[in-house]
Amino acid sequence: MKSLLSIYDIKDEVTEILDLANEFKHGLIKGKPLDGKSLAMIFQKSSTRTRVSFEVGMYELGGSALFLSENDLQMGRGESISDTARVLSRYVDGIMIRAIEHEDLVEFEKEATVPIISGLSDLEHPCQALADMQTIKEHKGDFSGKFVYVGDGNNVCNSLLLICACLGMDIVAASPKAYQANEKIVKQSKSIAKESGSNVTITDNVEIAVKDADVVYTDVWVSMGNEKQEKERKNALEKYQVNSKLMKLANEDAIFMHCLPAIRGEEVTADVIDGKNSVIVDQAENRLHAQKAVLYHFLK
Repeated sequence: MKSLLSIYDIKDEVTEILDLANEFKHGLIKGKPLDGKSLAMIFQKSSTRTRVSFEVGMYELGGSALFLSENDLQMGRGESISDTARVLSRYVDGIMIRAIEHEDLVEFEKEATVPIISGLSDLEHPCQALADMQTIKEHKGDFSGKFVYVGDGNNVCNSLLLICACLGMDIVAASPKAYQANEKIVKQSKSIAKESGSNVTITDNVEIAVKDADVVYTDVWVSMGNEKQEKERKNALEKYQVNSKLMKLANEDAIFMHCLPAIRGEEVTADVIDGKNSVIVDQAENRLHAQKAVLYHFLK
């Protein structure tokens, strides 16, 4: 039994899953391949795209999805993750968890007897990264370009480092020194990149990073759970705003990406995120197709 807690878990299967996502998007896989299957969806954090894409995805594949907030579970009253994981495994075919802490996912995976799929944790966001790569392939044709992530080296950044390395795409992550990507993830990414022939670069110089970029990506400066650090984060990241001046350093046909939700006027200006080079809605749509590919891959 395999689970998806990190892009590293599927480092040899990323291309296969992206091919599946493309097939689902274009209606090349017929029927209801997950007919009779069920997915428990545990949300410790609220979501728009994760909930809707997984729930609709399971429906379109012929299965069913159960939304479970912590208030819907005895976990909200102190039941252990171990007991919850073992019991739910007797009812459903898979468990998707949008977790606060990555260690909760690890404990779920250790105790469960069905696949565990990360819908996000404080360490990674693998399903988002898969949808992002599907979007790049659609707009750029391949992964030969330069990918630049700007801003907080958060969970999204960590998964993007890993998946770009897996696909042989050069990636530069430009973040303030205090907010750079997880050191273990960077090490894993560089190790994979040696095999794939790509380059992984971590820097605090945003102008040099964005020069000649084919993809420019950012995320919010204050993620859920970091609200107490809002002032210091905004102060540290204000020079990392993606605006028209910064985008002029990228290639003329560079696309702009954001995993959403976005705060216009903070990490990105409205003219960029709503401009002609922005592909944020395509990204959001591809969460559905990438999610279906993940569900098919792990639950079929």
